[in-house]
Amino acid sequence: MFQEEGLSSVTSSPLQFFSMMSLSVSPSLGSPYQMKCEQRGLVLIHLLLAGANFVATGDLQNANLTLEQISQHASLDGDTMQRIASYFSEALADRILKTWPGIHRALNSSRITMVSDEILVQKLFFELLPFLKFSYILTNQAIVEAMEGEKMVHIVDLYGAGPAQWISLLQVLSARPEGPPHLRITGVHHKKEVLDQMAHKLTEEAEKLDIPFQFNPVLSKLENLDFDKLRVKTGEALAISSILQLHSLLALDEDASRRKSPFLSKNSNAIHLQKGLLMNHNTLGDLLDGYSPSPDSASSSPAASSSALMNSESFLNALWGLSPKVMVVTEQDFNHNCLTMMERLAEALFSYAAYFDCLESTVSRASMDRLKLEKMLFGEEIKNIIACEGCERKERHEKMDRWIQRLDLSGFANVPISYYGMLQGRRFLQTYGCEGYKMREECGRVMICWQERSLFSITAWRPRK
Repeated sequence: MFQEEGLSSVTSSPLQFFSMMSLSVSPSLGSPYQMKCEQRGLVLIHLLLAGANFVATGDLQNANLTLEQISQHASLDGDTMQRIASYFSEALADRILKTWPGIHRALNSSRITMVSDEILVQKLFFELLPFLKFSYILTNQAIVEAMEGEKMVHIVDLYGAGPAQWISLLQVLSARPEGPPHLRITGVHHKKEVLDQMAHKLTEEAEKLDIPFQFNPVLSKLENLDFDKLRVKTGEALAISSILQLHSLLALDEDASRRKSPFLSKNSNAIHLQKGLLMNHNTLGDLLDGYSPSPDSASSSPAASSSALMNSESFLNALWGLSPKVMVVTEQDFNHNCLTMMERLAEALFSYAAYFDCLESTVSRASMDRLKLEKMLFGEEIKNIIACEGCERKERHEKMDRWIQRLDLSGFANVPISYYGMLQGRRFLQTYGCEGYKMREECGRVMICWQERSLFSITAWRPRK
């Protein structure tokens, strides 16, 4: 583990550490160069919340002053809170700019997203953090168990971002006592280059292992998916894998951000936050509790989710109609689909502090790969959560309980992750080299956590008979 100045240890992530400290520090106290790490972190939290309040109320002059103060303390290559503050302040600034669409479009008109960047960021997410590997292990094990004895196997990969998961599965299937099945993998992705790379590497690996194999590329965004293109055939045993995809379907509810009066939302946020800042809170946890949603309240109210439920339900109903033997779903276990920006910001501060602290515990601050991952993946997600509304807001992460409700209503029954699958997951985390990662199991459903905070859930399902 890297040990650098101000580095948070496995036993004290930034927000956990700050929550034990007094919040008597004034945001304007001292020079950023004279502050200790924990004091600076508290100042940044105060400034971010105050700045968000100004943005929510349209007080642009004070928002500008606060963002300027944040820039004096924040740093893209600093400690966890300095890095987080950089991306949250950028998100708040972007939200302000969106009130002038012409200026916003002009500033972003030359921005080009390269396919190579998309492939790179997924590679870095896979390599620098254990989450995808952990999900692949449990997903593949559930598929192997469901496909025991099957001779024709078809896997629909709604993630379709790379071959690593399926190369591992091919190797497992090649060792089956009864011999490997005929395997067909359908990859769904919106970039042809990604699917082409996936097809090439999987075909190459299948030939090496002498496994009869076909790859079916489906060039599509998830919300526009034509299910006929999945080419599910009678006589095949079907498995579906969805990794970090289903939450984007909730953006189809264009009215989600308009179900509350914009006037009421804006003013209730401002009053609520201002009240919280004026109160004599003792800890960071107390401060954020003033406007952080409860674990079950973020998106479970009928007004917040009824239309989104219908849209996601249609998609899940279509998956149910394919009659898979197993469907394994991995999702972020967060409350980022709240109606108001202030609620989302408060929840996202905790969530992304955990992500950044994971990197802080194992990757040097000077690492360019770490900087790329934080900027190109986490920074863009934060911006989408804070700055965007309506259909433009895709990062609508919700807690596992909400997905359980949706899948149950769509006719799916939960399949407990097997003892052997959980054993494999635990062994992987034990050998990963960082004791901050933990696995939690609830009724056969698995969560991977940083310290005590759940970050991802993994659940398996089959159509209810």
